[in-house]
Amino acid sequence: MSEHENQATAEDYFVSSGGGSKHSIFPGVDILTNAGKGIMLSLVTFEPNSVVPDHSHYHEQMGMMISGRLEFTVGGITKILGPGDIWRIPGGVVHKVIALDEPAVALDVFNPVRDDYR
Repeated sequence: MSEHENQATAEDYFVSSGGGSKHSIFPGVDILTNAGKGIMLSLVTFEPNSVVPDHSHYHEQMGMMISGRLEFTVGGITKILGPGDIWRIPGGVVHKVIALDEPAVALDVFNPVRDDYR
């Protein structure tokens, strides 16, 4: 057993539902994030017809639709994604997301950790 494992607490390994850092990043788009040393999970909730406008960042991003449907445009390619669908966005590639006529929930993973979402 490593020295860190001997000194660890439950809070070092587990986060209760709803725990983490909460941010409203665009109107109708909220995130709940949790970060490790090199990766970050972000649970994103979208109100109907909300928009994440064109943007890019150096972080690699992957994610999975949990519920609802979202229209993604990544590198100029547009596709509507639903539950279970996965996206991969390399760092530096422009992308945007539009929620359709229902609420949606997605899980994003970022590497490295996004300091602006801590």
